[in-house]
Amino acid sequence: MEMKSIAEQLQKNAYPGRGIILGKTPDGTKAVAAYFIMGRSSNSRNRVFVEEGQGIRTQAFDPSKLEDPSLIIYAPVRVLGNKTIVTNGDQTDTIFELMDKQMTFEQSLRGREFEPDAPNYTPRISGVLHVENGSYSYAMSILKSNNGNPAACNRFMFAYSTPVNGEAHFIHTYMGDGNPLPSFEGEPELVDTVDDIDEYTELLWNSLNEENKVSLFVRYINIADGTYETRIVNKNK
Repeated sequence: MEMKSIAEQLQKNAYPGRGIILGKTPDGTKAVAAYFIMGRSSNSRNRVFVEEGQGIRTQAFDPSKLEDPSLIIYAPVRVLGNKTIVTNGDQTDTIFELMDKQMTFEQSLRGREFEPDAPNYTPRISGVLHVENGSYSYAMSILKSNNGNPAACNRFMFAYSTPVNGEAHFIHTYMGDGNPLPSFEGEPELVDTVDDIDEYTELLWNSLNEENKVSLFVRYINIADGTYETRIVNKNK
């Protein structure tokens, strides 16, 4: 698979929806995790990321304007020991709770499927990073309708047991804008990373569509000892 520029991938897609990027810095010292949300409706755009413990949650920027919170208020990032979980919905909690009971990442998602937001049936995308004693691996998942048919849920899992320096994988909910929104297709896209978290944060944020972007989370985890740095950017301030 040809590596693509994450900046170019974002710039050419006005509405990838929500996206997860997991990978490794070029110098090989840090695990990379990024998650962004976008919105077309006023309800979706009325959000910010806020820190919650070692993770983050979404929150209404203006609570008086919050409409249906069911699919937009959730914890995208939670930490379970040496595992960092990143998802686009409340399946974060499902993964956290079931992996805490010794289930695997794949097993924890067997009871979940795409979102019930007809006619889009937004895919549930998820990722988990495992950093322990100087070793690092990650996995990603997408649960999606069968080409827009909600009668069937197609489940795809991708495991990266030996991440390569300077490489990341990018999975997002939509192929682009549309009505209904077309679900992501294929395996996660191979994209680039940089060593500096501030540079990567700026690169990602500036590459997202100005009208539709809402919030961005970036975390770099030291593979040697598990310590981390986090950056959060919110359009609403």
